[in-house]
Amino acid sequence: MKLVPTLFLSEAADKRRRWVALAVAAQVLFILLVAGAGSAISSYGRAVVLRTSPVDPRDLLYGDYVTLNYDISQLPRPLWRGSEAPRRHRPVYVELRPTPAGYYEAVAVYPAEPASLPADHVALRGWIVNVWRQGLQLRYGLERYYVPEGEGRKLERRAGRQPLLVHVSVAPWDQSRITRVETTPKQAERP
Repeated sequence: MKLVPTLFLSEAADKRRRWVALAVAAQVLFILLVAGAGSAISSYGRAVVLRTSPVDPRDLLYGDYVTLNYDISQLPRPLWRGSEAPRRHRPVYVELRPTPAGYYEAVAVYPAEPASLPADHVALRGWIVNVWRQGLQLRYGLERYYVPEGEGRKLERRAGRQPLLVHVSVAPWDQSRITRVETTPKQAERP
């Protein structure tokens, strides 16, 4: 008489165990995919160096981070290469070229990915945040750099004396990520 309920309980417990195992496997797979995507961007992406200076070094929810404001975050309007006027929230591609100082600067902003660029140039995907008569304000998804607890204030103090150089890896599939942040060497300082 007790065999039937025990059999049903066993099947229900097996089913629950399978769902728990499936949920754990999905979480592990998600973590591996996120780690793999970051690693792929670093492995297959082109390295560019951007100049910036940080502001607001702390996020109470996530610990220390540095908010980065790049030289290419605000660009003059004449760099726009679209046939229509630029609009807010529109994705764009910023053509970057290396400078003798060791970092990249913007030379053009396109509404679509440029078909070809000189070999040493890179297209970085961004979004228009604001448009005004003389310029464009852009975001790249690279404006926050998380640092170990207590390092944000140190980085901010160092950046107060000299700009930061942000090493970014730009993947061929339009994703990019920060790989390293360092202070600007003396020879790379602004003229």
